Amino acid sequence: MSDIHSGSCLCAAVRFKTRGELRKLIFCHCTQCRKQTGLYYAATNVLDRDLELEGAEDITWYRSSGGAQRGFCRHCGSALFWKADGLDYTSIMAGAFEKPTDLKPGYHIYCADKGDFYGIDDELPKFDAGRP
Repeated sequence: MSDIHSGSCLCAAVRFKTRGELRKLIFCHCTQCRKQTGLYYAATNVLDRDLELEGAEDITWYRSSGGAQRGFCRHCGSALFWKADGLDYTSIMAGAFEKPTDLKPGYHIYCADKGDFYGIDDELPKFDAGRP
């Protein structure tokens, strides 16, 4: 297992590297995440000090709520990041990482808002709203 992971958007205009072990995946089923990604959001949180970005000028940040913004590539539209105001970490979409990721599933949030076109059929912890 490597402690350095890399990834990019679809067109590779935005690239990133992370240092350290990746945290377990969060699966978010809220309406905003479903509308942004087309299904649900699967992401890991990385401390900002452990995240190195290339092509940051190609990231468009969209303020999706009063306390957070979402970053996507301005060229190809790939959903890449979620960032809450005032926190020292950035959520990175699992699909943006190059293999092998070593990512493991963690838990589901906002299950009460999930789409009616899929089920959540695993044994992971599930929360109707955000994590407790």
